[in-house]
Amino acid sequence: MWHCGTPRNAKLDAQIKLLPKISRDISSTSNIKIENFVGFTSVPVGLAGPLTLNGTYQTRKTLYAPLATVEPTVVAACSRGCKIFSACGGISTSALEEGVSRAPVFAFSTIPQALAFYRLVPSLLGKFKLVAEKTSHHAQLLSVVPRIIGSSVHVKFTYTCGDAAGQNMVTLGTHAACVALMDEDQPDGMIDFQLDGNMSSDKKLSWGSVHEPRGVSVLAWGTITNIVSEKMLGCSTRKFKSVLSRIEAGGVRNGNMGQCLNPSNIVSAMFIAWGQDVGSVLESGFSHLTAEYNEETEDLTLSLLFPSLLVGSVGGGTGYATQKEALELIGCHGEGKKWALAETIAAFALALELSTLSALATDTFAASHKDLARGPKSKL
Repeated sequence: MWHCGTPRNAKLDAQIKLLPKISRDISSTSNIKIENFVGFTSVPVGLAGPLTLNGTYQTRKTLYAPLATVEPTVVAACSRGCKIFSACGGISTSALEEGVSRAPVFAFSTIPQALAFYRLVPSLLGKFKLVAEKTSHHAQLLSVVPRIIGSSVHVKFTYTCGDAAGQNMVTLGTHAACVALMDEDQPDGMIDFQLDGNMSSDKKLSWGSVHEPRGVSVLAWGTITNIVSEKMLGCSTRKFKSVLSRIEAGGVRNGNMGQCLNPSNIVSAMFIAWGQDVGSVLESGFSHLTAEYNEETEDLTLSLLFPSLLVGSVGGGTGYATQKEALELIGCHGEGKKWALAETIAAFALALELSTLSALATDTFAASHKDLARGPKSKL
């Protein structure tokens, strides 16, 4: 494959000529890390906010957030939610814990041999840790948990990875540990291993990454007063609670994973704008929205939990010029900023949830999409 900095082949040059807009800035190849690089695709970026944020790790109090999206209404809706929450004191956030996993599978000749290895795995943590951590300055192996399936043993290696998202770190570290086991102390009956047996939740949604974080687990919450709600949204907080109750019931009947409205709009828009791995939106986008209504004060407290936001403030696409600029705008570029980044995503996602809930409660959801996407006089 061709990497930038090496000559392209003639076939690729012929294809580039068919992509004049994509390839117009092809000379700007500094630090581009993909193969067969032919240019850039432009995605519109809008600023959502301002949002008053009371973070645990995000120390900035007032934020505008760049959102890269092709969908009309997302920036406007998120900004409306920011305005409502800010009028009521803002959104509070707290990152809770983190972990990144890789889960190789070891094949054995017989089930008893697999069972023996299953029982041995916890005692191997020290050896695995020594080998895996030599591959990185930042990765720290926290645990190894075995699961036996027939004559195979899946082992979940869980790490922390500093301020990087860490997918490459855990891959290289785990591979080194597996190779060392095979070369130096291969258990009886072990045939071979494969680096992943589909129990790490990498690039997919699973209950595994809901119960244990694959990324940063983060909670955002804020309280809306009934006075502000009726004045600025034209709807009571009690009505919001009843609308959300119907949504919860429908989600249960439909078998939805998670309880939310559309936080993936924010997660994907921020991942693109901020240099995150967009392939991880599926596993990162799972969230749980809850509402608590106070009968005496008529206040409504909304909270949104993301169990596995797979993000990084260094590495990957965070070093590209536009993504770095976006991260710097929110104070989340560089070391010591990963948990602040996760808190920022959760806060703006909660703002969009409130706005979407309001649109459903006041029957303005369709009208807003028609007006902003096609113009008030257009027909679908």
